[in-house]
Amino acid sequence: MRTERHIEELGFVLPEEAGAPPGFTFSFDWVRVRGNRVHVSGHSPQLADGSLAGPFGAVPSEISLDAATDAARDTALAVLGSVRRAIGDLDRISAWLTVSGMVNADHGFTQTTTVINGFSDLVLQIFGPEVGAHARSAIGVAALPMNNAVVVSAEIEIDG
Repeated sequence: MRTERHIEELGFVLPEEAGAPPGFTFSFDWVRVRGNRVHVSGHSPQLADGSLAGPFGAVPSEISLDAATDAARDTALAVLGSVRRAIGDLDRISAWLTVSGMVNADHGFTQTTTVINGFSDLVLQIFGPEVGAHARSAIGVAALPMNNAVVVSAEIEIDG
């Protein structure tokens, strides 16, 4: 529970479970735990009630670099909410292994790393470098589900 207290001290809230938008069905698990590995499906920013938060659209023509970076940060909170529901206690996280970030990017946009830094920086702030350091990809794509600006997946190691 120390990790969740730290998140609250930083002024953040973990969102509730994501709900599917009208007419959409999730045919996958948000989080799959296998042994000491936690595989996290692609998440986007969520509001506290679990609904999609946006922003929606391409970076930088429709969404600014700063707004997309904030969206990546908020995506980390969505991931942490899902992981907490799957493993019960975020203190069980012993290592962040990989993070894969996708940015809904205009052709030629080369600052995807800056955008996904929003996710990585919050993970490092919450968990510190020993647990929070991770390998990472940050790519630009032509479109993302439901026109999200950012989608991030991850693999985490847990104790016990």
